[in-house]
Amino acid sequence: MLNLVPSSSVRLLITGLLFAGVGSLVAISPLGRLSGAHLNPAVTLAFWSSGHVSRSDLLGYLGSQLTGALLGVAALRLAWGQVAVSVQEGRTTPQPGVSAAAAVGIEALLTAILILAIFAFTSSARTARWTPLALWIVIALLVWRGAPYTGCSMNPARSLAPAVLSGHYASLWIYLVGPPLGALAAAWLFVRAPMGRRPVTAKLYHDASYPSVLGTSMRVRSRSRPGA
Repeated sequence: MLNLVPSSSVRLLITGLLFAGVGSLVAISPLGRLSGAHLNPAVTLAFWSSGHVSRSDLLGYLGSQLTGALLGVAALRLAWGQVAVSVQEGRTTPQPGVSAAAAVGIEALLTAILILAIFAFTSSARTARWTPLALWIVIALLVWRGAPYTGCSMNPARSLAPAVLSGHYASLWIYLVGPPLGALAAAWLFVRAPMGRRPVTAKLYHDASYPSVLGTSMRVRSRSRPGA
């Protein structure tokens, strides 16, 4: 990769496009359409604060996200061995020269932008279907510009799992504090903005054929019972 793409900036942009692209593909997959594709606890927290996720479902989603992250990093370790160890299993840490306070602020800001983009697209039935495409672009740009400072986590589960598997917890608190703060602040600002808009669905790709526990005011097609 270094030989093919010498520019670190271009490499980060490519990384962001690949990283965000996978998330968008998950959102439009059958599993994503059913679950809402909340791969990020910060996203679920934001929708919980806007009244689209119940408290019990919030706990279920957070537990699933953390478990999935741990299993993913464990699989990476098993598949790549010392190569995974050499890249610290993808652990996120602030870059030299970035203070802890600044890192928290950067992660909060990046996550707030992410949540505002999600809420903006899911607040209208006309634009909700385009949420995965919009997030592909937004997340890629956030990784491109934010990774040189904090690694651009925006996701507590994404940072917790590598820290647990590697046993390095020194900077973990930054990623457990910054993204949730940014997510909750963005959700609070969005629903109280003068436009008075609110998300019409908590799914990142709403499909009426896939009912879920997430709140929505969009049409949901009930599945007929066997033998009905």
